Amino acid sequence: MGQDLDKARFTEDEFLRFGERLHEQLTVLRELLDRPGFGEGPVTIGAELELFLVDEQGRPLPRNSEVRDRLGDPRVVLELGRYNIEVNLTPIPLAGRPFERLGAEIQETMCMVDEAVEGGGALPIGILPTLDVGDFTADAMSEENRYEALRRGLRRLRLEPFLVKVEDLELRVENVILESANTSWQVHLRVPPNRFARLFNAAQLAIGPVLAACGNSPAFLGRTLWEETRIALFEEAADDRDVERLYRKDGRVTFGSDWVREGAYELFERYVNDYDPVVPNLVEDGDRTDVPELRLHQGTIWQWNRPVYDPADGGHLRIEMRALPAGPSCADMTANTAFLLGLTLAQAERDLTGYRFAEAYQNFYRAAMHGLDAKLSWPGRDGEFEAADLVLSLLPEARAALLANGVSVKDADDALGIIEQRTRLRRTGAAWQREKLAEFGGDRARLVRRYRELALSGLPVHLWS
Repeated sequence: MGQDLDKARFTEDEFLRFGERLHEQLTVLRELLDRPGFGEGPVTIGAELELFLVDEQGRPLPRNSEVRDRLGDPRVVLELGRYNIEVNLTPIPLAGRPFERLGAEIQETMCMVDEAVEGGGALPIGILPTLDVGDFTADAMSEENRYEALRRGLRRLRLEPFLVKVEDLELRVENVILESANTSWQVHLRVPPNRFARLFNAAQLAIGPVLAACGNSPAFLGRTLWEETRIALFEEAADDRDVERLYRKDGRVTFGSDWVREGAYELFERYVNDYDPVVPNLVEDGDRTDVPELRLHQGTIWQWNRPVYDPADGGHLRIEMRALPAGPSCADMTANTAFLLGLTLAQAERDLTGYRFAEAYQNFYRAAMHGLDAKLSWPGRDGEFEAADLVLSLLPEARAALLANGVSVKDADDALGIIEQRTRLRRTGAAWQREKLAEFGGDRARLVRRYRELALSGLPVHLWS
């Protein structure tokens, strides 16, 4: 869904032909993945940063197209809501000082976007606390064909309104615009096909304790809800399962329901067989190994960890880790990245398929709800542990795996040291927001203005005043 389309309306014949092409391209993909030497190369990482645009009072500012045009930077693209924008960071090798380099580019691009917002600025935060119901109208959607096509495609499948329930909050909306309430920090890890299953399963396990340590989305529509309310909100805001699709176990935004046992193809096949197309854009020209329809379809299924096939430079696979929130600062996001990648690489050394998937599933949602206070389990350890204690006990494993993959000692220690201090002090972005809301008497706009000042400073959240 990263590229705009030539049109936003499609016929039923185009939906039919698109479905046929998906099955044809599955065969092509299997042949590619089975090719000797496919996807080999150095381990690289990449990331996407989603930002909110706000006015001087801290309210959402729907001017993303003006900001993009003013910047003229190919890294900057539009997101679903007109008050959202995305920056695609430069892929870099994992070996060396990746987190230092990543943090520098995050800071540079955040400040660049912030300065380009006339009458306001930008900030990285999981959910903008000043959003109100009136910000989720049809006019709030970015004026690109791909988003209008997505809206139409999901409404074609789901005739009922989208129903969102989180704690005591209940909303009914007619389209997918509630997705724009969420912004994420999405991390990509390039992986060889023969290691995909182990690394993907490891990412599924790792995200529970990592998410517990980096909650940054506690407030929505004047309520304080989960530490990562974004998880529940996104899952329900794009759930295409109406009365005709209740048989399907997973929603369109999902953690998943089982370990991967064979490889990436297993997931792509599941996406084709289980999910109806929503944006049937047909590509008539080009290299068949690009599998454009399959990649577009895969981009409309938002599993929290999902496979990516990239045809560039002969083709390769990546795992896209989508569950981390944006913010609070460049230091926090690089630290979150280091912990997630290190713990994923460490857990990939064991076969996790003998561990109950339900435990990893439960860890993920408990972490989203309760953050560092969540009760989590872990393979090889009896009972449940407070997330804060589990995080601290896992940091040495994450560090060892990063060093084994060529990350410099200083880079790994600087990044993971932020996780350690944040955890010991219990000072996540979510904790900071809750404290400031209480201190400011519930003044959400004042909270956002102070948050923006501190986020742009680059300081990790545990050092914020």
